[in-house]
Amino acid sequence: MASPEKIQELKDIANKLRIHSVVQTTAANSGHPTSCASAAEVMSVLFFHVMKYTGDFPRHPSSDRFILSKGHAAPVLYAAWAEAGVIPVDELKNLRKIDSELEGHPTPRQSYIDVATGSLGQGLGVSCGMAYCGKYIDKASYRVYCLMGDGESAEGSVWEAFAFASYYKLDNLVAIIDVNRLGQSEAASLGHDLETYRKRADAFGFNAIIVDGHDVEKLIEAFETAAATKDKPTALILKTFKGKGFPNVEDLDNWHGKPLGPQADAALEAVRALIKNNGPHGIKPLAFVDDAPKVDLSAVKLSEPPNYKLGDKHATRKIYGDALVKLGKSCSRVIALDGDTKNSTFSLTYKKAFNDRYVECFIAEQNLVGVGTGLACRDRNIVFCSTFACFLSRAFDQIRMGAISQTNCNFVGSHAGVSIGEDGPSQMALEDFAMFRSVATSICFYPSDAVSTERAIELAARSKGITFTRTTRPATPVIYSNDEKFEVGKGKLVRSSDKDQVTVVGAGVTLFEALSAYDTLKKEDITIRVIDPFTLKPIDTQLLIDSAAATGGRVVTVEDHYPEGGLGEAVCGALTSVKSSVVVRRLAIPEVARSGPGSVLMDKYGISARAIVEAVKDLLK
Repeated sequence: MASPEKIQELKDIANKLRIHSVVQTTAANSGHPTSCASAAEVMSVLFFHVMKYTGDFPRHPSSDRFILSKGHAAPVLYAAWAEAGVIPVDELKNLRKIDSELEGHPTPRQSYIDVATGSLGQGLGVSCGMAYCGKYIDKASYRVYCLMGDGESAEGSVWEAFAFASYYKLDNLVAIIDVNRLGQSEAASLGHDLETYRKRADAFGFNAIIVDGHDVEKLIEAFETAAATKDKPTALILKTFKGKGFPNVEDLDNWHGKPLGPQADAALEAVRALIKNNGPHGIKPLAFVDDAPKVDLSAVKLSEPPNYKLGDKHATRKIYGDALVKLGKSCSRVIALDGDTKNSTFSLTYKKAFNDRYVECFIAEQNLVGVGTGLACRDRNIVFCSTFACFLSRAFDQIRMGAISQTNCNFVGSHAGVSIGEDGPSQMALEDFAMFRSVATSICFYPSDAVSTERAIELAARSKGITFTRTTRPATPVIYSNDEKFEVGKGKLVRSSDKDQVTVVGAGVTLFEALSAYDTLKKEDITIRVIDPFTLKPIDTQLLIDSAAATGGRVVTVEDHYPEGGLGEAVCGALTSVKSSVVVRRLAIPEVARSGPGSVLMDKYGISARAIVEAVKDLLK
């Protein structure tokens, strides 16, 4: 237990955090000072009594992790780092200015922030990934703390994370719910019913503790209990008041997300009156145990090159698992995650080879992405998250926030398009490329055969930012030699001559429909150029421009995807700089599909070899 002097100093720091929050948001004329005020004591206790870190190296591999899931309370986080000496106090007045790193919600542009927050309900999933890494991969002493708001506990992703943390017995994780009663537009659904929050957390397998969130001594006791708890995570349920300490503001509606305005001076005067020591505090962060292992991810590569026979057929979803194993042999920090589809995505192959580097996330795709993001933080691991491609759409917000978080996380989606056949439209990803191409920093791979799939997975592992690789259910023949070189943003001329009349661009299963069309048309003395783009983002613009010019400006794209956002639009975007006339005929899935044999569906919806032949002939009329 802390001494009376230390407790008073922590109280003083809490009130200084309130003052900093008011000053920041008043200068910015925007922000969330009342949300900061409810969390002032817990932030003071965390940063100046509980957490172990150094301001000289905030993202040190061995230091404790803190995630502010209620990202709108960013000013109190910046204030804590200022009191810790990491941010100059004068810089706080630049909150939300265009030339300041102190953005409205936390982002990793700041050296002391691991992930972006602000889209609520996501911080705990990321924290689970960090805690899993600490307990099972790093096997280190650092602990993870996640501060959430009560309003965001309505998000289902929060409870996906609760279930994960309990299942994996993450006793190095503390989830903190700041129950300040008020949401944005009205009171949160449970108000101050802390017992219901406690029962929910307890039911999910947490050591759940109700605490007066404005009582420094009680908070210290609760964190000590959390540190002593083994084999289960802890949830601290804090009873707090929004705008705590601000006269005519505290616990009142209609103060969310706005500066105090005319009430600011009275608030500052009231809070300053509570501070016993107005001078600099003498508390230094606690030293951490430097026991996280050193990690080098640069050596990751296929342990051996592809070894396939031309013409043999392989499903690229199966090759994904084989490629992962090859990566795992070269680097012990390759981690695979899945959502109970491992026997279909073939991440099961990796689990069998490296069970201690596989994480089952069950049917909770939002948490799958959150955990993956957490595992990738601080460059501790090379992470691959796989499931059916259509189910990744459920986690689009987590993926979008991952891009803002500058995460290096790789996503692999199988069972895409109508070619999967009888399972029907609910299982057919037909918008996956539209989704991932819209994500900042993303690279989108669409390998067509076994060789290109292995190289795509290798390139993904070595790339920065988010990657997406679409794998397919049908087996496709090997068309590339084992020593073929692949690069991000470089496509392949699979068929070409100096007499080509039309350029046809296909990818994955449709590449082989294009090759079949090539054979049919050749018998009629019509030659087409066939392109495999390999990556849809970035797409090989120069190859497309050159090919369009060589074929009289006639281009056909064919994709197992809706017309919006996929291969056709990528090709059209690449050709916008062409000054001469170019005509692009786009073949894509025009409507919600139905069940049936894959080949029948491809023909029905106009992406088969027959449809390509017709489109080519039509362009040549």
